[in-house]
Amino acid sequence: MIKSYRDLEVYQEAYQLVLEIYAITRQMPESERRELGYQLRRAAVSIPANIAEGYGRKESDAEFKHFLRTALGSNNEVTVLLDLAHDLCYIADEIHQQLSRRYETLGRKIYTLIQRWSKQKS
Repeated sequence: MIKSYRDLEVYQEAYQLVLEIYAITRQMPESERRELGYQLRRAAVSIPANIAEGYGRKESDAEFKHFLRTALGSNNEVTVLLDLAHDLCYIADEIHQQLSRRYETLGRKIYTLIQRWSKQKS
């Protein structure tokens, strides 16, 4: 039974990934922590934040799905920014590949939740 947004697997995964993004961006050069790092953190935080905000409006399937679509957009933004950070040599190959796969999986899960969610599931 889902009692809170915290019970949603997509929220839990997104939140854990935010913590990892913060750890990675701390390793960037100072100038990039304020530029690319900020963009990456902002996009990553947007995913669980939109899932949580949307869940608060779950009585309206349309509103919840709107916030899930916003989270999915932020998920895509994170993958672009991870690619950029990797290509600028701020993220090692292995970490980039691992995070890219995890964000790809998260995106599929968010998309599936958008497709399947209805008020009756709450």
